[in-house]
Amino acid sequence: MNRGAILEPDSLTQINVGESNREDVLKLLGSPTQISTFDEKVWYYISRTTEQYAFLDPETIAQQEIEIRFDEEGVVIEIKELETEPDTNLSPVARKTPTYGRNTTFFEQLLGNIGRPGSLNKK
Repeated sequence: MNRGAILEPDSLTQINVGESNREDVLKLLGSPTQISTFDEKVWYYISRTTEQYAFLDPETIAQQEIEIRFDEEGVVIEIKELETEPDTNLSPVARKTPTYGRNTTFFEQLLGNIGRPGSLNKK
């Protein structure tokens, strides 16, 4: 199964560094999969091919990531194919962020203000 931005090799070769601009890239490749969080001038096109057998989790067999950088005027300054390992699994960290306050249960939150002075509006 193919997912993401499946790019035709011919359309990628039509983008010329120093000549093509954002509009040209959008026409040829479509919307980017991701725009960089910290720099709007970096676009990513990511595609992944997976296989799945019966009820097992899908396995990534191929992955392609293209990074396109623009200058201040929106002209392409770099096209780079990123080297990534297919099916890189990220595991979440089990630590908890400490917070101030106290932990309350659902019922403590639901019934917490009953009987507290000032919990009802006085008129």
